Amino acid sequence: MASPSRLQQAEISITDRACSELIRRTEEANAALMRGDIASYRALNPHAADYTLMSPFGGRPTHEAELTEERWQAIGRFFSNGTFEQEIVQAYGSADMIVLALIERCRVEAGLPMQDWALRVTLVYRREGSEWLLAHRHADPLANGISLEQAAALGRKPENQEMGGGKKS
Repeated sequence: MASPSRLQQAEISITDRACSELIRRTEEANAALMRGDIASYRALNPHAADYTLMSPFGGRPTHEAELTEERWQAIGRFFSNGTFEQEIVQAYGSADMIVLALIERCRVEAGLPMQDWALRVTLVYRREGSEWLLAHRHADPLANGISLEQAAALGRKPENQEMGGGKKS
C-alpha cells in the first residue's frame, strides 16, 4: 500500500484542524444557546443559506429562510440557565464537508422547568470559500434508548393524518 503523498498529508492535516475547530466552536455555540445567548450562538455557528433543521421534537424540517429575526429571538428566549457538554461519537471530514456525530448533554430550562436532556445529533458543515457553515442539524432525544414499542408508537401515523403529513378532511 502506497503511503500518502505530501499533498494528501497536508490536506489531512488541514481537515483535522478544521474538524477540531468546528468541534470547539460547536460546543461553545451550544453552551451559549443553553444560556439563552442567541447572538453568540449565531456568531459562532453561522448557517448556510440552504440550512435544514430536523429538531428533536420531530415534525416538518425547518429551513433557513423560515428563521426570521423574530424567530431567532424566540429561540433565544426558549432556553435559559443551562449548562452544556458534548461527546464526540465520530467526526468525518473532507476538503469541503465535515460531519460530526455527537451526544449533546445539557441541563437547561427549555420551555419546561430545569431538566437534563441528552440528544443524539448529526451536524453537517460545508465549506464556502474560507468559511465553514452549518448546512444541516438533525437531533433526537433518544440518547438513553427506548423500547421497540415506544419507537413504534412514535413512528405510527396519527389516525387523522394523510401519508404526506396533511390532515384528513
